[in-house]
Amino acid sequence: MNRKTRYWVRRVLMLIMVGAVAFAIYKTVSDGEKQTVEEGMEAPDFQLQTLDGKEMKLSELRGRAVLLNFWATWCEPCRDEMPAIQKVYEKHRDKGLVVVGVNIAESQLTVKGFVRQLDLSFPILLDKERKVVDQYRIEPIPTSLFIDKDGKVVRIVKGQMDDVQMETYALEALSR
Repeated sequence: MNRKTRYWVRRVLMLIMVGAVAFAIYKTVSDGEKQTVEEGMEAPDFQLQTLDGKEMKLSELRGRAVLLNFWATWCEPCRDEMPAIQKVYEKHRDKGLVVVGVNIAESQLTVKGFVRQLDLSFPILLDKERKVVDQYRIEPIPTSLFIDKDGKVVRIVKGQMDDVQMETYALEALSR
């Protein structure tokens, strides 16, 4: 390779490296602008499709306490806590508690089989593209948010809850 060619190859490589560094910095800064959902803040609104094909918005549930549970069928702790979530729903729905399960990136057929097997009666939303998971920055699963009647996040629980925790947090959300 002659001298002139080496000169231009070096310039092009340098330009590519500078561009890559600039892109990495941009991504870091722009990801940092997304606000993490925290206790005490208003739960960000979203709209997803239910298992029966209807659209549901979180803001439609204002005036009622909400247990928002993010889960997947392959997640063993998710599966283990579902019967307790169903019990809390049955016990407190007449008092204004709404339970909403948000399934993460699974097919409608898979989710329907799971819901039928565990005899769940609360609404299940499908987050096929993980938009709400990203919006709420959900990790790990299961993750549950208890939201009061005004739409404020009362409690965030990362990981599996036991019956006592679930009952306590549901009552806390209902009392506000």
